[in-house]
Amino acid sequence: MSDTAAHPSQHPDENPGVRLREVLAQMPDYKPGKPAAAPAGVTAYKLSSNENPYGPLPSVLSAIDDAAASVNRYPDMAVTALTQRLAKALDVPAECLATGTGSVAVLAQIVNAACDAGDEVVFAWRSFEAYPIVTQLAGAKPVMVGLDERARHRLDAMFAAITDRTRVVLVCTPNNPTGPCVHQAELEAFLDKVPSDVIVVVDEAYVEFVRDPEAVRGLDVWRDRPNVVVLRTFSKAYGLAGLRVGYAVAHPPVAAALRKTATPFGVNSIAQAAAIASLDAFDELTERVETLVAERDRVVRALTDQGWKLPQSDANFVWFPLGADSTAFLQACEEAGLMVRQYGDDGVRVTIGEPEANSRLVEVAGRFGAR
Repeated sequence: MSDTAAHPSQHPDENPGVRLREVLAQMPDYKPGKPAAAPAGVTAYKLSSNENPYGPLPSVLSAIDDAAASVNRYPDMAVTALTQRLAKALDVPAECLATGTGSVAVLAQIVNAACDAGDEVVFAWRSFEAYPIVTQLAGAKPVMVGLDERARHRLDAMFAAITDRTRVVLVCTPNNPTGPCVHQAELEAFLDKVPSDVIVVVDEAYVEFVRDPEAVRGLDVWRDRPNVVVLRTFSKAYGLAGLRVGYAVAHPPVAAALRKTATPFGVNSIAQAAAIASLDAFDELTERVETLVAERDRVVRALTDQGWKLPQSDANFVWFPLGADSTAFLQACEEAGLMVRQYGDDGVRVTIGEPEANSRLVEVAGRFGAR
């Protein structure tokens, strides 16, 4: 007799004996960007997820095709070939690298490696929305420190928020979703004060788009600071968001801990091959990045000419700090076939996409009126 027949009145999803963690009811859900949609006759553009609008290079597609032939086998759990290739590209020892399924997974590895229940993770807010999620999943407490009036990190306030339970500080530069980067001098001054047993993560998911000459140089900071971890991804500039590859550069004891907390066989064989091929094609990818940076600058100039006062962006997106007008702006964009990302009543983030999409954004913003 089946279990269902034996207990006909009990729905499988209604078992009163199942206990789930209380923190799950308190955590926000991660909300992915909306897929492209538009009214009839209007071309839709997805500008809601900070994706690279360009598809993989031919050499990368070829590597993906070759790797697909062996997906019946487990990937190299040690991610050896990609680790060695990254070590060469970054001029760092291979033992200082740890990989994962996107930088958000490596972030979770960091928090899980550092935090026990009740420990604290300090970060700016608003910043990457996964920060409070991965913190709470590890049983730790998120400590959020508000941005300044220019949507930048307030590092002095973040230092003041550090307690004896703080295990990790997250510094997102450029900051997602607002765009400004942290400057080298201010981060160095901050690190001089932070206790040496607290891990400071320099999250550089958008580093390839940075043009501010004063911006943090994460690897330079890491080389002199045993408690610094640099976090990067192949999802943005490299255009491999769908394959999920990220990595951390950390000093050997920390990197070893991150490898211990990684999901076994997490970085699949196709992703590893594509990441290596992307590193090999870096010059071609750089041309695409320069195109996106030029488009970002064009959009910002046009919006500034319209009277918009936006935070400086060194990423592949722009931030509209619209407050209570955020919903209306979202609706105006969607009516024009632009899928953008609203963050409650804080503002709206718009990814730099195809030139046609960017021009349409400027038109929508002009009709909406500068704020």
